[in-house]
Amino acid sequence: MLALYVTAFTACKKDGGSAIDNGLKDDGTFTRYEDHFLDELWKINPDWATSVGYHKYDSVLVVPGPKAREQQLKFAKVQLDSLSHYEPSLLTDNNKIDHAIMKNQLESTQWGIEQLRSYEWDPSSYNVTGTFAFILNEHYAPLQKRLRSFYQRMENIPAYYKAAETQLKNPVKELTDLAIEQNEGGLSIFESDLADSLKKSKLPDVEQKQITDRAKLSATAIKGYVTYLKAMKNPKPRSFRLGKELYEAKFKYDIQAEGTAQQTYNAAVERKKFLHKEMAKISRQLWPKYFKTEAAPKDSLEMISRLIDTLSADHVKPAEFQLAIEKEIPKLTAFIKAKDLVTLDPTKPLVVRKEPAYMAGVAGASVSAPGPYDKNGNTYYNVGSLQGWPADRAESYLREYNNYILQILCIHEAIPGHYTQLVYANKAPSMIKSILGNGAMVEGWAVFSEQEMIDAGFGNNAPEMRLMWYKWHLRSVCNTILDYSVHAGNMSEDEAVKMLTKEAFQQKAEAQGKWKRVSVSSVQLTSYFTGYKEINQLYQDWQKKQGDKFKVKDFNEKFLSYGSAPVKYIKQAMFAPPKKDGK
Repeated sequence: MLALYVTAFTACKKDGGSAIDNGLKDDGTFTRYEDHFLDELWKINPDWATSVGYHKYDSVLVVPGPKAREQQLKFAKVQLDSLSHYEPSLLTDNNKIDHAIMKNQLESTQWGIEQLRSYEWDPSSYNVTGTFAFILNEHYAPLQKRLRSFYQRMENIPAYYKAAETQLKNPVKELTDLAIEQNEGGLSIFESDLADSLKKSKLPDVEQKQITDRAKLSATAIKGYVTYLKAMKNPKPRSFRLGKELYEAKFKYDIQAEGTAQQTYNAAVERKKFLHKEMAKISRQLWPKYFKTEAAPKDSLEMISRLIDTLSADHVKPAEFQLAIEKEIPKLTAFIKAKDLVTLDPTKPLVVRKEPAYMAGVAGASVSAPGPYDKNGNTYYNVGSLQGWPADRAESYLREYNNYILQILCIHEAIPGHYTQLVYANKAPSMIKSILGNGAMVEGWAVFSEQEMIDAGFGNNAPEMRLMWYKWHLRSVCNTILDYSVHAGNMSEDEAVKMLTKEAFQQKAEAQGKWKRVSVSSVQLTSYFTGYKEINQLYQDWQKKQGDKFKVKDFNEKFLSYGSAPVKYIKQAMFAPPKKDGK
């Protein structure tokens, strides 16, 4: 999974007017307007600015409350008015997409404040620790400069948490527990991590003491919020389930798909049926190879499960986990070149590294990409460690990430998945698409790229590899079914765990972890399948249009050239008739 894009838009504008001449509607003027839009955005959304590599406002912490929300609404209104003066049909394809993305984001802001109102029921939305950790651990500026921003930013922490307490009305229990867990977990940033950084700095002792004293006040404020949440009397807490109406609206704004959440759910149910049918065919084919003369179970799901369980025993030793991932990258690169699937940029190497200490806690693999304002920065493939894990836990984890799945994981996270898509996105001529990047496109591409590699014969066309990809792919499909069934329906934890273990062939611990995730989040779990479904359909439509001229590589590079835009807008651009000026 790639955690790159901030979904919450909390921006506002201080003045009431637009700095744009409403009479100018050409592309050059629109591009200048985008710069103005971002300037205003960062002034009042410093957390977001820091996360994308814009560090002018690192020292600012906005205190939540009615005043801040009023500013956000004012910003949305003013910018929507500015956008309305540009006729999308007169813009280039790239600017037309930017226009649609910006409009969606501004309307989402209004809906979030006026309809969703999560600031009243989600205590986990009040947490300052993430940005402070970023400032402390990312080396984008000299340590002394970052520490001074850290110090100035801490000034508003007590007021921030006091304001947070006044916003909450009937918070969700699961989100209250999450807020307690996350805020307590972030205390180390102020109580130990900061001290370690101060020791490495050359700041005068007097200044170090000032920073330390303010850090103590900050830690006290965080602990006070945690104590408040633990003691809060809330006999009738709001359900964590969004309900169908709110869910459909959130899906519309967050995913920006062609269809509704209901339609996407229906498609996921059908996809699950298809996968089960295909997995049963492969399992019958492979059964004699692994079980000799033993009769296959009549229940096809049981047969698939038995075969997957057998194949899952083929995994690396705990100490070899990192090395196995590192060895996979050159294999993927060589295969892509041999099959001519997409051009890889040798000037943008993927740096494989051991997971940094401050990221420790989640084994496996992840990608850390540079922010939109640091396009020349390194992209890191972080590889976790199983060192110190109990033998039974490590065995369960390695069975889930066996030798087949490990290869698919590297396709998804690295090449030609997230890493490759991000390299292309950084070349796309649009900051808007990077900053307001569409998670469904990003995750959908990673899932689609797995399919492309398997279809091209990766894994020597082994039926075992195809079967295990189907198993992995079921995760994306069942994420959508789970999320919709829980938030727009009434699926229970027992029903969810049963579906994930029996029908998606997941380990019980993994299924239980997914239940926790769906109880503290909504809609994001649908991004994987929704994006995949739309990209896969676009691929088929483009193949049909191109006929004999179709090449996989041409499709991939054309699709990726539009940056991290919603698939439906990329589709419109790809099928749009060429303009007379060639744009």
